[in-house]
Amino acid sequence: MKIICVYSLFIFISVPVSLPAQNSKIKNNYTHLVREESGDLNNDGKADRVTVKMDTVDKTRPLQVQIFLSQPNGRLILAVSSSKIIEPQYPVEKKGKFNGYQIPSFMIEDGTLKMWSEIKGGNITCDFKYNHGNFELIHVTRITNNATKGYTDENTIFTETQFDLVTGVRIETDEKLRSAKPLKTIKKRVIIRPLPKIQDFKFSDKALY
Repeated sequence: MKIICVYSLFIFISVPVSLPAQNSKIKNNYTHLVREESGDLNNDGKADRVTVKMDTVDKTRPLQVQIFLSQPNGRLILAVSSSKIIEPQYPVEKKGKFNGYQIPSFMIEDGTLKMWSEIKGGNITCDFKYNHGNFELIHVTRITNNATKGYTDENTIFTETQFDLVTGVRIETDEKLRSAKPLKTIKKRVIIRPLPKIQDFKFSDKALY
C-alpha cells in the first residue's frame, strides 16, 4: 500500500513538470525577417504590411507569412498568419537537402497582393485581393519551359497560363521564343467557388492552377 501511494505521489508531481517542456515546443521561433512589403491592401488609404519570417531554430527552415492591416487609429493588427504558403527551405521529405527554390517575393500593386514564386521549369504569380475580411485568390499567371510537351524545335518553347478565377477563364498558350505567332492556344472555363483564401492556401496548391 505504501509503495502505491509513493508511486501515485510521483505521478502527481511529475505531471506539471512536463508542461513547460510541452509549451517550449510551441514557442514562436519565426524571428528572422526575410521579406517585408508595405502598401494599401484594404483600400483605406493607409499602409498595410506583409512580412515573411524564417524559423532558424527548426532545421527545415520553415517560413511564416503575416499580413498586418491598418486601423482607423493608425495601428496595425494581424489579419493573416500562415506557415503553409511557403515550402520550408529544407523539407523533411528531401532529408536535409535544399528545396531548390528561392524564397517567394511579395508585392502590393493597386491594392492587390502578388506572390511571385519559382516552380519547376519556370515561375508563378498568384494575385490575392482583400474582400469582406479575406484575401481571395483572383488571378494566376504561370510561365514554364515547355520542352516536356514533345516539341523538337531547337528554339526554347514556353507555356504561359493566364487564369482569371473571378470570371473562370483560363488561357494556356504555347509560344516559341522570339516568335510573334503562338504554336497553340487552349481556352476553357474553370469555375472555382468559393475563391481560395490565402489562409487556406498551401505551397503545393500552386500545381492546381
